[in-house]
Parts: sequence; C-alpha cells; structure tokens
Amino acid sequence: MSELRTLRNHINGEFRDAADGRTTDVVNPATGEVYATAPLSAAADVDAAMAAAAAAFPAWRDTTPSERQKALLKIADAFEARADELVAVESENTGKPIGLTASEEIPPMVDQIRFFAGAARLLEGRSAGEYMEGMTSIVRREPVGVCAQVAPWNYPMMMAVWKFAPAIAAGNTVVLKPSDTTPASTVLIAEIIGGILPEGVFNVVCGDRETGRLMVEHPTPAMASITGSVRAGIQVAGSAAKDVKRVHLELGGKAPVVVFQDTDIAKAVEDIAVAGYFNAGQDCTAATRVLVHESIHDEFVAQLAKTAADTKTGAADDEDVLYGPLNNANQLAQVTGFIERLPAHAKVEAGGHRVGEKGYFYAPTVVSGLKQDDEIIQNEVFGPVITVQSFSDEDQAVEWANGVEYALASSVWTKDHARAMRMSKRLDFGCVWINTHIPLVAEMPHGGFKKSGYGKDLSAYGFEDYTRIKHVMTSLDG
Repeated sequence: MSELRTLRNHINGEFRDAADGRTTDVVNPATGEVYATAPLSAAADVDAAMAAAAAAFPAWRDTTPSERQKALLKIADAFEARADELVAVESENTGKPIGLTASEEIPPMVDQIRFFAGAARLLEGRSAGEYMEGMTSIVRREPVGVCAQVAPWNYPMMMAVWKFAPAIAAGNTVVLKPSDTTPASTVLIAEIIGGILPEGVFNVVCGDRETGRLMVEHPTPAMASITGSVRAGIQVAGSAAKDVKRVHLELGGKAPVVVFQDTDIAKAVEDIAVAGYFNAGQDCTAATRVLVHESIHDEFVAQLAKTAADTKTGAADDEDVLYGPLNNANQLAQVTGFIERLPAHAKVEAGGHRVGEKGYFYAPTVVSGLKQDDEIIQNEVFGPVITVQSFSDEDQAVEWANGVEYALASSVWTKDHARAMRMSKRLDFGCVWINTHIPLVAEMPHGGFKKSGYGKDLSAYGFEDYTRIKHVMTSLDG
C-alpha cells in the first residue's frame, strides 16, 4: 500500500495540522480505499482562521478594484498553468473521468474567475442626487466582511471557485471548508493562490459537519454561504439567525424535464441522458425527472432505456465513460435504497444496480410507471437515475413539474415558441432551459426558490450578494 497523502489546513498563508492533531480518512470513491488524511478541525482551528481573515479584511477591503482584478486574473492564469495537476487531484478526490474533468470543469472555472475579476471593476451605484432640499445623497456598495463558506462534494473544485471568486472580488476575506469526503482539490487551490493573495485573505479549514457548524456559529463572519443539502441549509439558516448573519443558500434540486409531443425525440433523449447521467447524476440541476406527453411516452422510454444501456461508467482513465462513481458509501446506499423501495407500479427499464464490487459505481438507470406522490419523484436521489412520468396536457405538466419542494432548475422541450414562453413563465424554478438542459455561463445567475434556497451564484447578481449597501447623506450648507 502506498503512503497516505497528508492534507493540511491553510490559515494565514501557511499550511497547518489541526491544533489537536486529529485527522479523518479520505477515500477514493473509485476504489473504496483510503488515500489521504485531512485535518478534523475543531474550535481552535476555526478561531485561528477567522482571526486571520478578520485581520486581513481592512487592508483587502481598501484595495482598489483594479488591484483585486489583477490578483484574480493571476489566479485564473495559475489555474490554467496547473490544470493537469488540478484535474489529477480532483479525479482522485471524486473518481471523475480525467478527460471530462479537464474539458468540462477547468475552462468554466477559469472563465468564472476572470468574470469576477472584471466584475470587481463594475460595481456601480446610483448617481448622487438631491432628494431633500439642501442635502445630497450617495450610495456606497461595500464588502460585507469575513465570509464563512462551505462547499459540497459533487463539484469540490468548481464550487470552491463559485464561493471564493465573487467574495474576494468584492473585497471580502474568506474561510472556506470543503466537504470532508473531498478536501484534496481545495487544499491544492489554497497552495496555488497562496502566493498571489495577501496572507489571511483566503483560508481553508478541513473538517466535518461539526467544523462547519463552528464556522457558521462563529461571531466573526458577517455572512455564511453554503452549497449542500436542504437539511444542511436549514441548520445553517437557523444557526446564522442567532446573530443575524447574512446567509446564502444553494441547496437541493429536483429538476423537471417537460417533453412535449412535437419535440425531436431522438435528440431530446440524447441530450437529456447526458444531462441526467453526467457526474453520476450528482448535480442539483441534473435532468433526472422527466415528464413526457402520453402520445410519445412509450417511444421516449424505449429510446431512453437503450441510451442508458449504452452509457458507460467506470475508471477515471477510461475515455469511453460518461461518469465515475458515486461520491461515497453513504451515497451509494441512498441511491440503492430508492430503487429497493420502488412501489409495485414502478418499472425499472434499465440499470437499477451497482456496477462491480470495487468503488461506488452505479449503473445508468431509467424508472417508468411512477406517480406524482412517489418517494422517488418527490425526493432528490442525487444519482444516475432518470424517472419518467406520462402527462396528458400542459396544465397537468405544470402541476406535476411544480409539485415538489425544490425549485432550482427545469427544462421544456418543444418546437412551439408560444408554448415554450408560457411554460417558462409558469414553471416555478430559478432557471428554465428550452430545448437544452444544464448549460451554465458566468454572466447568468444560478440559484433557486422554495427549498432550493436563496441567493445567486455566478453573474452580477451573485457578485452583489457579497456586498452591502450604505446611504451617505451630506448637507450642502458645509
């Protein structure tokens, strides 16, 4: 057995073990074997990171937007220069295919950092004006302060970017905690940008759920931002409420994919399968809940089942695979449980089983014959499982699409422009794609409604979430 890699926290510009020396094992989900240890950070470590971020904040806040832009552009360049290293670590971190990680994650990450570098110089307020006789008012937009951020395990590298880039661009300082199952790429990011940003501006604290709770409840941060489960989001919101912290929540999803009878079935099946199975379906926006018009239901299911059977999962270095393993043993058990508990009226059209005995791989799965109140329709599976329901008309499609607690993303598949516009208005989701599903761009906001959370990632809206507004009024009498 090879020697285990040792990961460390990054606090105030230096790498450190946990103050009490405790560690947790990190498992490669493709093998099920431990390959590294990471700090299991406790109160002393969180205190140190918060103190470093608080000490660095005044100077970073007072940097000019152009200085922050230069720093972020250097970070983007450094990510490009070390792309192969980032991909290798992320692949071991998550089991993701190397080729797809290089092509589908590195370019958008770099682009997103560069977007926020530019956004740093575009914070505009309303023009000064006189709204009371003898008084001039101006509006200042300022950074909020220290940000406590918690990233998920499904896209640990990219979600770290979504967290730190807008916060730092706006003049905040950051304490970021990666998931306890996927800390490796975030630690590497800390190494890459450690020589670019001043000490204390960007800190990484590894740990478990308790570590995250300590961060959110700590008195220093002005804002807590989390991407994770609804359960975690509710806990964070409750904890932050005790001292009225600002909260940014990007939580679960159960995206409806509404396919009307006039769509190109073959193209829709191909695109929906990719959007449903990519990253093993471990995506809050994944196309995993299909509602298809009854007139094309059987043909659609047959083609989707064949596409699923032709879709491969496997080792990271296999160029023919679309996705790798589920992230951890608990996630494999969750996905397996959903299939094992299917009601009698459901039919597994493809997959529905684990692949191999090593690692946490699960077959591309299609389930039909489902009803709106079935568990697998109402709850997030977060695995490579696509469900299919048959609807009769547009009103029923809208009712079922909206009939879940989540409201992050959705898509409509039709050649009828008027219908597409009606559906985009009626669907209660933060994003509606038309004849596509899952593309994201840095310029457009990502975030949902209802139990999918609040606040936006990406875009100028996401950038503004990391700022506060101050009114300044001055007398013209001197």
